[in-house]
Order: sequence, then C-alpha cells, then structure tokens
Amino acid sequence: MKMKGSQAIIKVLLEQGVDTVFGYPGGQVIPLYDALYDAPLKNVLTAHEQGAIHAADGYARASGKVGVCIATSGPGATNIVTGLATAYLDSVPLVAITGQVPVNNLGRDSFQEIDIVGVTVPITKYNALVRRSEDLVPTLRKAFAIAKEGRPGPVLVDVPSNLQAAELEWPELEKEELEASEASAEEANEGIFEEAAQLLNKAVKPVLLVGGGALNSDAGAELVELAAKADLPIVNTLMGVGVVPASNERSLGMTGMHGHIASNMAVVNADVLVVAGSRFSERVTGDRTRYVGKKTIIQLDIDPSEIDKNIAVSVPVVGDIKESLQKLLPLIKEAQHPDWWQQVKAWDASEDRSLEKGDHLTAPWLMKHLSVAMDKDTVYVTDVGQNQMWAAQHLVVDKPRHHLTSGGCGTMGFGLPAALGVTFAVEDKPVVQICGDGGFKMTGMELYTACREHKKLISIVINNSCLGMVRQWQHLFYDARYSSTILSDFDFIGFAHACGAEGMQATTCEEFAAALEKAKAADKPFLIEAIIQQGDIVEPMVAPGAVLDDFVKVAK
Repeated sequence: MKMKGSQAIIKVLLEQGVDTVFGYPGGQVIPLYDALYDAPLKNVLTAHEQGAIHAADGYARASGKVGVCIATSGPGATNIVTGLATAYLDSVPLVAITGQVPVNNLGRDSFQEIDIVGVTVPITKYNALVRRSEDLVPTLRKAFAIAKEGRPGPVLVDVPSNLQAAELEWPELEKEELEASEASAEEANEGIFEEAAQLLNKAVKPVLLVGGGALNSDAGAELVELAAKADLPIVNTLMGVGVVPASNERSLGMTGMHGHIASNMAVVNADVLVVAGSRFSERVTGDRTRYVGKKTIIQLDIDPSEIDKNIAVSVPVVGDIKESLQKLLPLIKEAQHPDWWQQVKAWDASEDRSLEKGDHLTAPWLMKHLSVAMDKDTVYVTDVGQNQMWAAQHLVVDKPRHHLTSGGCGTMGFGLPAALGVTFAVEDKPVVQICGDGGFKMTGMELYTACREHKKLISIVINNSCLGMVRQWQHLFYDARYSSTILSDFDFIGFAHACGAEGMQATTCEEFAAALEKAKAADKPFLIEAIIQQGDIVEPMVAPGAVLDDFVKVAK
C-alpha cells in the first residue's frame, strides 16, 4: 500500500495508540500538518514549542503513555531542547518528531537548518535523521519501542520535508526484537534476593527510600507491603512523591536538601537502607562522601548504569523494581522495631509544623488547605523553586502520578504547560498547577491555550515578588545581596482575563479559601494569585554539600 510519508507518520502514531499530539507548525512540517488536518488525532496547538514539549511530558507523566511533540526545523526544534532534557533526567517516555530541510539541502546551511540530532545526543535515549523513505516507518516504530522499554526516556526523529511529501510503500508491522541488557542482568540477580533479605531481616534501624523509578515500575503496592512486613519507616525523594501514600502511617515524607527532619535523621542513622528507584542525586544525598556512613545500602533499579554511579552500594538488585520486590517479599520475615520507631517519632515531633491560620497567607498553609479542600483524585503539577519544595513537603498526595514536577533538570516554566498536557490525559480529574511568579512568566501564554481548548485548570501563582529560591540562597549564603532576584509588579489577574481565564487575588487564608471555591466551580481556567511575604523561607534546609542532619539555622 502506497502513501505519503506524512500519512505514514500518522499511521504509525495510530498504530502505537497515540490519541493526542502537541506541537507548532512551521515550514518543514507543513506536509505533516496537512496530514493532521483530517487525522483521527487530537492536535493541540500550543503558544510555543517549549509549551508543546512540556505538555507532551505532562501528558506522559499523568497517563503512563508515550507523549508526542511535533516541531519544525531550526528554532522550532531548538525550542524543544529544554523539554527533552527535562524528560531525559526524569525518565519520561516522549517521541519528538521534528521537520528538517529536504535531503538535498542538508549540510548547506540552508534556511532554518540545524543539526538537531547532534544537538540532542546527550539528552535523548535515541535519535535519528531519516534520509530514505523506506527507513521512515521502521525508525518511528523503533523510537516508540525505545522510549518505553527499560528505563523510559525521550527520543527524537528528524524527518526532512521532502520525505514527508514523497510516497512510500507501507511496511506491515513485524515484531522487532530490541537489544535487552535486562535479561542477563536478571539472571545475575539470582541469589542476590536471599542476600538482601538476610540483611533486612537482621536490621535494627532499617529505612525504605522511594524514588521516581518505583513510579515507572508501578511498585507502590509492593513497597507498602515490604514496609509493613519489615516494619520500615518510609521516606521519598522529590520524584517519589505519591508512590506510597503520604497518609500512610509509615510515611515520613521527603528526604534530601529540603527533607523533613525525621526523614533525614532516619536515613543518616539507618543501619540498612533499601532504595527503590533513586539515582542518589546530590540534592538527595548531601555530602556523598559521608552519606553511606556505617549503613548497608540495598539498591533496586532497572538501569544497571545507576549502580555505584553516585553512591557505592552493598547489594545491587538490577531489574524491574516491581518484579524484584515480588521475588524479595517471600524471603522477608515479619519484624517489629519499637525502639527505632520511638526515636523516629521523636525526630518527627521536633519539626515545627504549626500551620494554623495566621495574619498572613503562607505557602505551607496553602498546601495543607489544598490537601483538604480538593478532591483526592486531584493531579498536582508544580513548577520549580520554593513553590515546588513547599508542595513536596506539605501536599498530601496519596496516589502515584498525582504529583508531577521537573526534578533532575529543575526547569522553571515547566508547570503550566505540563498541567495543560495533564488535562488531556486525565479529563475526569481536577488539575491544579502551582508555580511562583517568576516561573509563570516564562511560559504563562499556555494559559491562553488552556482557555482556547476549554480546559478546567486551576493555576495557583505564589507571588512573593521575587525569584524566591535564588533569593533564599542569597539571603542565607551571600550576605543578603539580592542581585537580580527582586521582581517588579505584574498584573496576573489582568493577564488571566486577557487569556480568557478567570482570576482572583488572595492575601489572607480566608481569601484564598474563597478563591479556591470559586475556581473549583468555574467552567474555565482559573488563576489564583496568592500573595505571600517575600522573606518566607523553605524549611527545613540542608546547605549544599552538607551532611543530611546538618540543618541550616535560620534567624527569625
């Protein structure tokens, strides 16, 4: 069966179960957009290519499916680079399809010609420039397979415009076998489960640390069972929020630079640390040379390259985390650690978590109010900075894929377009986007896209008239020299109205509660500008490179 290359791309997308794509047209993808004109796909036109890639990312994180982004050559392609890096560092499955100049113009510095394959090699699992029509469909199929298999991640396929317009012979789908290093790794694991079980069964002060890899493996139920059976306190990384319910009685919350006191103290003092799907970033470990201490670390991860990369571990368990836990659980003995729990609870009680209504609105109170006032199925999408840390510390998220954020790349501007993508993935669930005033300004035009698409979306802008986290570091470590971090006034409510959304400003707890009720009842996007004090700081905090139990003392 003959068809145009552009039609073949659409056919592959449908074959792979894609129902929604995000993108922005341009000269070298006009043939593809012509094919999209009457294709049975939802085509979301964003305000900017960066918005498209973040929206595809949010769609993928919320749904567990592969997100798809389309951009033209040159600046269109380079505008998605930040989004690819964001997805790569957080292991999110994406397929980016970029247009390219015709094959006979390659390498001639043609108009809008950029070697996007060369640009994106370090931030994709796989990328390819298609040079022949017969390679187009196999390359796209391979891209989807690689994006999903093993540790997920983004891929990019660059398609010259003449190949989109040219006819090709459609190749029927055949089962393609990808190289899988996991098989040999699984065989090597035989016997390692017994070793891990023996260590955990003898532990006196054990801790379970849950990372984002456990989310990709859908291992939440097994982790809860392990914690109950072995009597483990549970801590999580930023990317692990929601994998184990925050309301679980064993859950201590986030560990790391802005981890809770009990979480960090438990990790520091543990004798056995079971780590499920964390790459031990420096924001999680603090001083890596002193992170291990006298503890034994059991690391479960699907990616063998993560073993011993940042932290030397005693027992590496390589493979799908859910499957590994299913093999480990029968070997674990029922245990109780009353003395250890007594100490953990004492640490937990030492943290000031007083969140009663005060004379001004605070972000921690706001997060707790959201946890009570919003439906339990709400999907929260946060930006980067203080808003992100306050949300991770204080939101009560009990379900996986209900707390989405840019972890590894820390991409300001991620929140709003990612939340837009989420609205297409979970149309039956409320979506709340939380950001700072700085991050919102970077990609705020996607509020217009949400309005045009008639999406219910609550966007909460925590406004302290500054780049809050940078200012916090300047305050604590740079003698309060606030260089380029204090922002001038901006009319967020006026901007929301200009986009077609509704909006309200809140300066007190009562005003915020009232605004949230109006936002919940609205049939269109609703922006709440929450005014907080500029000097509010995210606490607890561990200084960069310090040991996890060395908390910064903040003068009140």
